[in-house]
Amino acid sequence: MERILSIYQRSYDPNHPVVCFDESNKQHLMEVVKSLPHREGMVSKYDSEYVRGGVSNIFMFFEPLAGKRYVEVSDQRTAVDFAEAMKTLVDKLYPNAPQITVVLDNLNTHTKASLYKAFPAEEAKRIADRLLLEYTPKHGSWLNAAESEFSVLSRQCLDRRIPNQETLIREIKAWEQERNHEEVKTVWQFTVSDARIKLKSLYPKIKNSY
Repeated sequence: MERILSIYQRSYDPNHPVVCFDESNKQHLMEVVKSLPHREGMVSKYDSEYVRGGVSNIFMFFEPLAGKRYVEVSDQRTAVDFAEAMKTLVDKLYPNAPQITVVLDNLNTHTKASLYKAFPAEEAKRIADRLLLEYTPKHGSWLNAAESEFSVLSRQCLDRRIPNQETLIREIKAWEQERNHEEVKTVWQFTVSDARIKLKSLYPKIKNSY
């Protein structure tokens, strides 16, 4: 925990950005009965019946100090999908950064070993050498700022029925562009000193022997 909190206290450095990574999913639901036309000042009305249309995976990259986020939609979240996402991070999002610190959780696919499942060894090592993976502790996903950004995405964009992946991608991209245009940042206020006081009960109890 203290390691992650210390990372968030770093000053902004374009040559070594701190990027938070997380993943979620969205179930596609299709209407059976056409919804009533929306009227200004009235609550939207739709039938409770729906048809399931599959599930899409969503990858979120979020750089808190720069106010930049990039969201990618995929069919699955396998080790290969994770590796492809890391390649996008290195080559597309931060091609000029010598090293990137990535804050993420301990999902079994979130390792550099996944790169070797997706790419030849030389290419996997090239990508791996640019990444410094920093894991949040177990039950400590709240330390990942990308999780908070997912919460905003859910409230502002995904809190409704979305019938298919094509619509999902279009809606997320519109949300992403608007939020990036506004450069919405996250300034982390909870420090290591705060943790040692407010979360004192989580630290080991050490008895003096003298």
